[in-house]
This record gives sequence, C-alpha cells and structure tokens, in this order.
Amino acid sequence: MSVWNPDNIKDVAESIGINSLSDDVLRGLSSDIEYRISQVLEEALKFMRHSKRTTLTTQDISQALKVLEVEPLYGYESTRPLRFGEASIGPGQPLFYVEDEEMDFEKLINAPLPKVPREISLTAHWLAVEGVQPSIPQNPASADTRSQDLVPKGPGANPNILAINGNDVAVKPPVKHILSKELQLYFDKVCSALLDESNEEYRIAALASMRNDPGIHQLVPYFVQFIAEKITHGLKSLFVLTQMMQLTSAMLDNQNLYIDPYISSLISPILTCLVGRRLGSSPDPIAHLPLRNLAAALLHVVCKKYTKSSSTLKPRLARTCLKHFLDPTKPLGANYGGIIGLQAVGGPEIVGGLIVPNLKEYETLIRELLEEEGSPKQAEAEAVVTALVGALQTLEDGVVGLTNGYASEDREDQGQRLSDKVGDLLASRILQMERPTLVKAIIEA
Repeated sequence: MSVWNPDNIKDVAESIGINSLSDDVLRGLSSDIEYRISQVLEEALKFMRHSKRTTLTTQDISQALKVLEVEPLYGYESTRPLRFGEASIGPGQPLFYVEDEEMDFEKLINAPLPKVPREISLTAHWLAVEGVQPSIPQNPASADTRSQDLVPKGPGANPNILAINGNDVAVKPPVKHILSKELQLYFDKVCSALLDESNEEYRIAALASMRNDPGIHQLVPYFVQFIAEKITHGLKSLFVLTQMMQLTSAMLDNQNLYIDPYISSLISPILTCLVGRRLGSSPDPIAHLPLRNLAAALLHVVCKKYTKSSSTLKPRLARTCLKHFLDPTKPLGANYGGIIGLQAVGGPEIVGGLIVPNLKEYETLIRELLEEEGSPKQAEAEAVVTALVGALQTLEDGVVGLTNGYASEDREDQGQRLSDKVGDLLASRILQMERPTLVKAIIEA
C-alpha cells in the first residue's frame, strides 16, 4: 500500500479536467509518485552531504531535479531553510504553507542605502623576488614584522651595542628556518675552522670550499649574520677581523651564490674594517693597514659587480669615505681607510674630483704629524702619505706621455704649479719620482 494519499491525486486530476479515474489507476499513480519523490530526495541528500551540511535546502532539491533531467521549481531559491506553517481545513486534513515575512515599509524606506560595490578589477604584484618578499600592502606581513611585539624594547634592546659594552646577550632568531643536518654541520665546521688560529691548513680548506661549493645558498644569510656578529664582538682582534673579510671575499668570489639581496648587510662590516677608529690591540701602529687594504679591495669588488643593481651604491660609499678622509677628529687610520676607499670606489675619476681638491688643506694636518720624530703617529702619517701618492698615480692612466721630459716648460714651473695644486709635501714626493706624465695628469685634474 502506498504512503501517498490517492485522494490528492484525484483532486489534482479533477483540477485539470479529468473527472473519472479508477481505483487501480489511482493506486498505480500513488506508487509511481512515491518512487519519484524518494529518488529526488536521495539525490538531494547527496548534494547536502557533499556540501558538509546537515540541513536540506531548496537548492539541493533544484540540483537533484537538474541531475534527473527534470525542470526545477522556480521561485524557491534561498540560502535559508524555509519555515512551513500548518493550517487545518478539516478533520484529518492539515495544510502546510510557507510563512511570508512581514516587511515594514516605513523602516524599509528610512533605512540607509547600501554602499556601492566596487568594480571588479585585477592587479598584479610581486609576492616574492628571488626568495625575498617585498614590503608592499598587498603582501602579508613578514615574520620579522609579526615578531616585533616579542622583541625587547628600551636601551638594552640592541644586542650589538650590548656586545660592544662587554655584555653577553643570547638572541634567538625570530624566524624558524629549517636546515638539513648536513648544512648545519657544514656551517659549524666552517665557522670553527675560520676562528682556529693554530691550524692554517684548516682555514685555507674552509675558504676554498666557500669559494667553490654550489650547494650552500641556504647558508648565505647565516654567514652574513655570522660576519656581522664577529666583527661587532671582535674589534680588538685583528685575526678575527681579517678572517671575516676573507670569508666575505670567498662568498663574493663564489659564482653559484646570489649575493645581491645581502650586499647592504655585507657593506657595513666592510666599512667597519675600512674606516673603523680602532682595529685590533697590537702595539704596532700600522698593524691594521693590511686589514684596511683588504677591506678596500672588497669594496672595489662590490662596486664593480653590484653597481647595476643599485644606482645609489657608489655615491653612498664615496660620501662615507670622503667624510672619514676629511674629518680632522678621526684618527689617521680612518683617514687612510677613507683615501684607499675612495680610490677603490671610483678610481681616477673620484681621485681627481674628490681627493685632489682637498690635498692642500689636508697637508697642514699631515705635515705636523710627520715632524714628530719617534711618535707612533709618524708611521701612520707616513702610510697616509704613501696612500695619497698611490691614489694620485692612478691619474696617470690614459694620459698621453711626454716624449721630451717636461716639454717646453721647465722643472721649476711644473713644480710650482704642482705645489699650488697638492701642497709642497706631496709635490716634492711626486717630483722625486721623475714622471712628467704623472705631474701633467695631476695638474690637469
């Protein structure tokens, strides 16, 4: 016996003009309607389960009708479940209907208008460039930014400043970076080898590996941080500073490493070893000069390889070196570093444009120190003069030589013009070299 009431079928048949239906036909139609409704419900329940819901909606019924190739019912699309009310029209004959929500026209008219939706548009932006996420509004906040709330604030927050004052601070990295055990072991071995003063062969092998190994790109930020920390903590050790510059040189020589994002982080340690006030604790007043020469060579490599990626790199470096060269309050070591730094950054162009115009004024300071016999500063002053002469010799490149000595002008006239240009001290040193081409280049600079 069918669950569906045959009287409902008879009422529908009479509404469309069919007045006589036998009982057998009514029972057959009732069974078929029950089968069709159960089929629709089964398909609708599938849509409900796949949607991870527990409430059957009208959309599930519509989708089931479409799957069964039946035209869906229109006007019942709603994301909310329908609420049915019950009305009784007679004994045992309930009537279910959809309750309509009553709307207050006064509230509807006085309600504020909704915001005009924005037009749909598409924009492109860089999520990451060579593994570095740009700091733009479209990108999510980086881990460094999110961890700022956890960083200690106040005068004791900077670990580098505390290290200079002699306080040991343990700083945990804000970003978790997963490295393989092999890379961690490699990093520890290289760091321990570079700081081992007793085993030179061990140090040479570590630097050779850093120059040629192609599989250490993940360790580049760790080595950059290692260099910065050791230079900050080891300003009194020439050995540590020299080894850090050797490590920097090895990283720059490795063609398999992409160093561009870390150049700004490497320049600070290089400049520290170039124009630092006090480097090392050796009693020899010129023991720090080889370290400064190495730093100047690295600065030349940086300017040669990475100027295209940063148009402001050379001007900033030249400004820093010039400041340390002309500042009379700086020690002679910083002046020496500024001179060779300017030469490394720009060559003859910067020597002629920035060093030569200031030599006559600088001579008064250096002459007084050269006259202090037996003073430790005398050796440093002599090194500064040698550096100035070496920088001036670069001006000779590209100048046409004179075949007959000083040509039509005599030696005294050339010497006077040279003294007016660079001062008596440097003029006498250059004239002793017997190089007319160099004299001509300096006068014309």
